[in-house]
Amino acid sequence: MDHQRLLDRLRISGLCEVKVAGDGNCQFQAISDQMYKSPEHHKHVRKEILKHLKDHRSLYECYVPMKYKQYCKKMAKSGEWGDHVTLQAAADKFAAKICLLTSFRDTCFVEITPQNTAPKCQLWLSFWSEVHYNSLYTFQDTPVRHKPERKHWLF
Repeated sequence: MDHQRLLDRLRISGLCEVKVAGDGNCQFQAISDQMYKSPEHHKHVRKEILKHLKDHRSLYECYVPMKYKQYCKKMAKSGEWGDHVTLQAAADKFAAKICLLTSFRDTCFVEITPQNTAPKCQLWLSFWSEVHYNSLYTFQDTPVRHKPERKHWLF
């Protein structure tokens, strides 16, 4: 039901999802896809967000439901799901307005803006509530992804 709601909202909005892996890194992969046109830079994105969280502890600590150092250590691990705090840190770090089209029943759109600067770019993500993030594009802007060519000796 939630997923169908999200698909309906995508269709109405004229947006399509570029799917990223569902391996726990999806928020960082979707941000990477928006910034670099590839989810492959998700480790760099995570690292930059974590550095920002550590360097600006006072901005985020009150939103974390555990000891802050423990939270940062947990979030630094590949496969750890990003949350609302990492989204805000991403918006702040990259000076980006993050636009989320969601599957929430009552809130179809969430906008996360940088706290101390004007946004320099927009990142569009879909959020299937508590399940998965993907990258969003208009149909005309959707990147064409080619599968890597297989070498004959790899069959």
